[in-house]
Amino acid sequence: MPKLIRLYIVSVAIGFALAALFVVMLVWFDIANLRHLVLEQPMGWLAAIMLTVFHGIVFAGAQFAIAIMRLAEDDDEPRGGRRAPVATREPARVTATAPAKGGQQRR
Repeated sequence: MPKLIRLYIVSVAIGFALAALFVVMLVWFDIANLRHLVLEQPMGWLAAIMLTVFHGIVFAGAQFAIAIMRLAEDDDEPRGGRRAPVATREPARVTATAPAKGGQQRR
């Protein structure tokens, strides 16, 4: 089996395991009254399955994205130019206009 396919399958399995744990914690801590919905309603099992599947899709995608980003090679070589300012001993020329006599400026 190619390494990338194996990485994807492992990432999806980890993502769905995390999703199952997340749904169990949601029900255990009774977030948004989910314990009543899942355990006491006749179709509560369907809500639990939907929560697990949809969270599994999100968590599996995030897990695979993290795994892919960790495969990148570290660049130890400097890239691009150095953008450090160059110090000079020349003063900067700044022009200033004096206000007109009488406290009003010219236009």
